[in-house]
Amino acid sequence: MGGPGDPPEGVPEGAPGGGEDEYRSVVFDESFVRAARLQESSARERMTDHAPAVRRRPPLRRGFSHQALILVLLIALAFGTAIYMGVRHPYQAPTTAQHPDPLRMTVIPLAPQNPVPGAADTETLFAHSKAADFRIGADGITVPASRRTSHFSDSQVVSALTTAKDYLVESSLDPEVLGGGPVRSVRILLDPQQLDQFDQSFDHPTADGRHAATGWLVRFDPAKAQLADPKIRVQGTLNAVETDSGTLEVTSDHTFVYALRPAGSDGDDKASLFTVRRELQFRFDRDDLRMHQAELVVSYVQAGPLSCSADSASLLQPLLAGQTAKEGGPAAGTDPFATDNAASLCGTLAPGAQPSL
Repeated sequence: MGGPGDPPEGVPEGAPGGGEDEYRSVVFDESFVRAARLQESSARERMTDHAPAVRRRPPLRRGFSHQALILVLLIALAFGTAIYMGVRHPYQAPTTAQHPDPLRMTVIPLAPQNPVPGAADTETLFAHSKAADFRIGADGITVPASRRTSHFSDSQVVSALTTAKDYLVESSLDPEVLGGGPVRSVRILLDPQQLDQFDQSFDHPTADGRHAATGWLVRFDPAKAQLADPKIRVQGTLNAVETDSGTLEVTSDHTFVYALRPAGSDGDDKASLFTVRRELQFRFDRDDLRMHQAELVVSYVQAGPLSCSADSASLLQPLLAGQTAKEGGPAAGTDPFATDNAASLCGTLAPGAQPSL
């Protein structure tokens, strides 16, 4: 019987307040029905099989879906690949940070036995010297064809060789550096942990095998000499090897030949040649390669014509055209173009190392 004010037949179907309104939001889809633990027996089952009105359904056997199985396989494959690459990849060997060794340096002045030859024309000087066939400037510092090593890729080996070349260019060919000017272009190429030694070498240069400014770079006393020709002749080699799983080593051996005139010369004074042979050893770890920096380990320099008595720790003080070395030099002759090393702290510049004018 309807309530007060309701039609005798009750609320019409579909009207607000109908009996089904409270169940309208409930939807029993197929998965819900299949998941029910109780199941009502059909009329036929109750009549023929005497089945109970309600029976408990057996638990569903749940397994991995096809998509879940594929996902598990992909995760396992990725995990296995990561383990394989971490163990077997040749370029990801762990490295141990090492404090760079101080640079060990030797600077050997080479004193001439005779007056230094000179000429007004620098091309004549070079043409009559052993540097006649040398290349000019950075073209003389050639980067060799390189191959990857056991623990370093091709690009990493090339990076080490290129950084070594850049250091040689900035420290041996930059006119400002050669003239005693700023050295920042050289400094920024060094491992940061060597900068204290570098700075001390310029603040307080001394010939102690650790703190000679001329062990880091080439620079002339601007009060004595200036470049007579910007075309510096260069010849030498670069070579890279792996010393351990975390270190590349680059060795360089180059001869630089400069044409010089007296400081302040307007071109009327004769020019002469000055030769510097630099043998350097660089060391690179992966941080150095990434930062385009190098650890300079060994610097062996022969330079002349110089007087043995001259202080070569801070600036090179070349003997120019017509000048002779002061007395007291060693008797043995040393040729900076030769490949053998000098044994003394001052050598005699062999006559053949100067232009034959």
